[in-house]
Amino acid sequence: MDSNFIDYVKIFCRSGKGGAGSLHFHRAKYLPKGGPDGGDGGRGGHIILQGNRNLWTLLHLKYQKHILATDGGKGGDSRSFGKDGEDKIIQVPCGTVVYDGDTGEFLCEVKEHDQRIILLRGGRGGLGNWHFRTATNQAPRYAQPGEPAQERNIILQLKMLADVGLVGFPNAGKSTLLSVLTAAKPQIADYPFTTLTPQLGIVNYRDNRSFCIADIPGIIEGASQGKGLGLRFLRHIERNAVLLFLIPLGSTDIRAEYQVLLDELEQYNPQLLTKARLLAITKCDIPLFDEQGNPVTIDYDALSRELGIPVLPISSVAHTGLDLLKDMLWEELNKEQNQVIEISHAPIPVNLIEHDEPETENADETGTIYLNEVEEEWDLDKYRGIGWDQ
Repeated sequence: MDSNFIDYVKIFCRSGKGGAGSLHFHRAKYLPKGGPDGGDGGRGGHIILQGNRNLWTLLHLKYQKHILATDGGKGGDSRSFGKDGEDKIIQVPCGTVVYDGDTGEFLCEVKEHDQRIILLRGGRGGLGNWHFRTATNQAPRYAQPGEPAQERNIILQLKMLADVGLVGFPNAGKSTLLSVLTAAKPQIADYPFTTLTPQLGIVNYRDNRSFCIADIPGIIEGASQGKGLGLRFLRHIERNAVLLFLIPLGSTDIRAEYQVLLDELEQYNPQLLTKARLLAITKCDIPLFDEQGNPVTIDYDALSRELGIPVLPISSVAHTGLDLLKDMLWEELNKEQNQVIEISHAPIPVNLIEHDEPETENADETGTIYLNEVEEEWDLDKYRGIGWDQ
């Protein structure tokens, strides 16, 4: 895959150890018994995260697997302090979340530009023997060693900042809608998993107002357990204020598909269900007929009452219902209860997280369809008959 969108890296970090204190006694021809004058050791270097609004991905860290700060210098004579170790500053995009690479525990989050978080502290330098002189111990022959370094495997995940998130199965029309509402140019084709990386677009609304839409790869049943691409990119809708569900008009059961999507979101992060939701029935420009060839009509008002969310038909190709959709999204975004103030980051299942480069190991020769290590458990029958299986 040629994309440079990297939103997940795992790196090994180690801070610097503190320098040892000096064990030294002052000697001079005019002062033969000058006493202890050993200096303190220097502090080890910190590992620091810093937010940078000019970065959009974690690409710059993809091939930098080890980040090591330098150790503090040893103390010297004449109460000279050792040199502090050099801090290592890791520049990350705003919206980066940090987890423990071994346990999946949430550690911290970088939200703002130039925000600094000390990820691993360098060891303190040891005290020289000058600190241990007393009236009864005027010649201490010991000094402190420096504190050891801290080391840890770290997982960095980028959770994009957007107002509206598009949620749906593969080929639900998410990329097409994004290309019509915004200036984004996502790849569009008639097979599942055309979208392999999240896409962002800015919607121009009335009176020079705008909002941001995020399109993630299609979700399939079992995405929260690691199937397909859903688990890898579901995190990008955690920061959205509104979730826009997209289900094609020709779906076998709209209610069942909507419930499957809800279940996957709940299993990934129950907090997602507290967000405002809208349901758009896509591809309404294509006539729908039953088995006897009679046209089928859908009572959208009844469907909306049954599901408890607004439901509206749209067609990205025919530009039908798009103005109403933007009005509804703008209205929901400006409701006070839909403002995203804080999100809770649950521990991640490290054993289910994708490897750093899954696309090169599991993509087929065309580089367009992604299948992971559990592809034998997929139910691909739902995708057949649309030309992809040919």
